[in-house]
Amino acid sequence: MDSTQQHFIQLLEEQHISLSMHQLDQFELYYKILVEWNEKMNLTGITEREQVYLKHFYDSLSVAFNYEIGTVSSVADIGSGAGFPSIPLKIAFPHLKITIVDSLNKRILFLRELVSQLGLTDTECVHGRAEDIARLPKYRDRFDLVTARAVARLQVLNEFCLPFVKKGGTFIAMKGSEIEEELGEASFSLSELKGKVVRVNRMQLPVEESIRHFVEIHKLAATPAKYPRKAGIPLKEPLIKL
Repeated sequence: MDSTQQHFIQLLEEQHISLSMHQLDQFELYYKILVEWNEKMNLTGITEREQVYLKHFYDSLSVAFNYEIGTVSSVADIGSGAGFPSIPLKIAFPHLKITIVDSLNKRILFLRELVSQLGLTDTECVHGRAEDIARLPKYRDRFDLVTARAVARLQVLNEFCLPFVKKGGTFIAMKGSEIEEELGEASFSLSELKGKVVRVNRMQLPVEESIRHFVEIHKLAATPAKYPRKAGIPLKEPLIKL
């Protein structure tokens, strides 16, 4: 174990998350596969090892710092990209049943290879637009927890993600430093999609000290039949009160 891994373990233990040597080996293999595939396709602009551990792995696991992940069974990660936050969460919390949705088939091929090499079970990688996949009965109103890591503004993310959350479940949007304006914009979409913000947690990332916000949204009822709208529309015409 080197200094990067020791620092990673220390930071997580401060948040009451412990990793076995096997889990640490999985994170190291994840890093190697990520860098290898990144030479062939654009998965991340962050490839320096210490930065990957901090800005991708630790940042992904921060979902669990203020949320009781042990009570969760099923997780859907929408627009996961290179597997963040869902794959780090699966490594650290192996009981989770993970579904990853991404619109780019190349990324899904990478994720399937990653899942295979890491030996992860109960992890499904689905190719498709969130708006289309959320219409399928297998995925609609099904998940205890849904995550998205800064892929769009909150009023758009709500339409991408809340249709996957079951009644009584939670959507956590991982956002950057500026969040107040987005929260204001998102009020109508929350009302339409039967969501309610229950809290916003703030975290300062170690070392670089950038700010993260975690918008925790509770799903109050099943998704209305008209949502999500057809693929592409939520991004072009975000839900706003006319």
